Amino acid sequence: MSDDTAPWLIVGLGNPGAEYAGNRHNIGFMVADLLADRMRGKFKAHKARAQVVEGRMGPPGPANRRVVLAKPMSFMNLSGGPVTALRDFYKVPLERIVAIHDELDIDYPTLRLKLGGGDNGHNGLKSMTKSMGPDYHRVRCGIGRPPGRMQVADFVLKDFSSTERKELDWFVDRTADAVECLIAEGLERAQSSYNS
Repeated sequence: MSDDTAPWLIVGLGNPGAEYAGNRHNIGFMVADLLADRMRGKFKAHKARAQVVEGRMGPPGPANRRVVLAKPMSFMNLSGGPVTALRDFYKVPLERIVAIHDELDIDYPTLRLKLGGGDNGHNGLKSMTKSMGPDYHRVRCGIGRPPGRMQVADFVLKDFSSTERKELDWFVDRTADAVECLIAEGLERAQSSYNS
């Protein structure tokens, strides 16, 4: 099992740059930003081509965990490089890495947590799995499938619709709660509380 002093590495997946900020593909960044606010931290540039916040998460006491919150500054399909560099720098065991990402095969705004598995065509996960193997945690934010004949790439790189935005703050908030529960209380507890 993992060294208990090792931090958790929580990675919000997205694309850097203002033009992508509101995209469905960037929900991982949105959740990471909220978690940073809750930790009262500011993202700082890291040599691993990522922005990071170091701090603690969870209630006071034994469930309070040391965490590194990160947003890779590569594009989504190259996320594995920065995440692997952060893993090595902070000496994080694979089972303490959490990826927060958009998920096409889950309806919006549904949340699911799991450990390991395939990448389901998600380029950020594909890149991480290629670099490190599949056995990290995933916090999967459902965005649903594109309407009609819209291409997947076009759909994920569009902003949430005005209808979706009505629930977006709630969804990001709930996802941040789920991440905190995963870190403090473990996967089973987080799944039973937040998987819908």
